Order: sequence, then C-alpha cells, then structure tokens
Amino acid sequence: MEITFTGKRALVTGAGKGIGRATALALARGGADVTAVTRTQADLDSLVQECPSIQPVCVDLADWDATEHALKNVGPIDLLVNNAGCAMLESFLEITEAQFDKSFNVNVKAALHVAQIVARGMKARGSPGAIVNVSSQAAQCAFKDHAVYCATKGALDMLTSVMALELGPYQIRVNSVNPTVVLTDMAKIGWSDPVKAKGMISRIPMGKFAEVEDVVNSILFLLSDKTAMTNGVTLPVDGGFLAC
Repeated sequence: MEITFTGKRALVTGAGKGIGRATALALARGGADVTAVTRTQADLDSLVQECPSIQPVCVDLADWDATEHALKNVGPIDLLVNNAGCAMLESFLEITEAQFDKSFNVNVKAALHVAQIVARGMKARGSPGAIVNVSSQAAQCAFKDHAVYCATKGALDMLTSVMALELGPYQIRVNSVNPTVVLTDMAKIGWSDPVKAKGMISRIPMGKFAEVEDVVNSILFLLSDKTAMTNGVTLPVDGGFLAC
C-alpha cells in the first residue's frame, strides 16, 4: 500500500529529536511540504541540514503568545502532528506545582493551542485535514512515578475525542497514537538497565519495545487518505500491552 503526501503541507511539533524528527523526515520523503517546530535551534539546524526542504520554526510551545506569533505566518496546513511533549517523573507525594504546570502546559495546552491555530485555518479555507496527537499507553494504564505524565496523556486522549467530535463536520479528522516505550536515543539510555527493561518487556506480549519507525508508520497511516473514515481513535502501538 503506497502512501504519498504530494501537494500536502504538514506541521510537526517536537520535531528536533526522536519520533517528531523521524516523522518530519518521513513526511518530506513522502512529498509533503513540512514545517518543523521545536524549541532547540541546534536541533532545527541539523534537521534542515539533513533535509533542506523542511521549514524550521523555533519556539517554546509552552509560551502561548510566542506560539501564536511564531505560527501565524506558516501558511495553510493540511496535516498536523502534535508530538511535542515532556516527561517529568516523580512520586505522587513529591510532585511540585512547577512540575505539574510545565507538564500540562507542554503535553496538553500546547497541543490544544497548535491544533486551534491549524484547524481554524482549515475551517476558514473549507479544506479537509488530519491531526494526529502523540499520546502514550500511559493514558490508559497507571505507572509508578508517572502520576502527572499519565494525567496529561489521559487528558490528551480525551482532547482528541472532543476535537474529533467538533472538527469532524468540517472534514478534519483527529486521532492519536499511543505507544509503549519507544527506542529513541533518549529511551535507549533510560531503559538501559536490563532489570528495569525486563520488567516492562515482560508485560508486552510481543516481548519487545517499539522502534521509532513503528510509531512513525502509524502516524503516517492516520494522516493519509487511507484512513479517510477513521476519526476519534486512540491507536495503541504497544505490542499488545494494553490488551493484557
């Protein structure tokens, strides 16, 4: 099954590293005109060096006004991937107000705001579109020291459902992908302890973590016309973790 994005304009947040970077590159390879958003200029510089056609935008999405200013002139967008996120892991009793606020500002509020900007443009143009929010299995399963992270991803899943309900009449589809541990460069370090990794892998029927490409391929599928009637789903990319 061939998936192409020729003639489409895509915006990817959190595009400097990991899933976001790989998604931006895959969309560009598929023919899309890609705008990559991240807060780290060095990451954008290396991304553009790798793929000169990508348009970079450097902004901290937790800053509402700065985001509004940075994205107001990006032009019409057909496809949005809300991938920017942070994980601040702490035991429930030790969570601070600052940790709580930063997590929700990045993982939920920024996703809502960027989607508002993009969807308003789609509606004004009368153009169909597709939005994918990158969530987590942690939206549907509790993990020790993940109270705020789980809460943000649960909120993102419900936000996805409401967006699908309200934007569907304008032919704007909204779905999420919900991965297990994904072997980004950062995750490879974080899960390098064999004992820690074994504890998680033992709960995954397929017996392994996800690769970045597993998540990217699911995102591309949900963005594509191959899923023209798929709206409001949360798609696990977890090797069966949530089935147990």
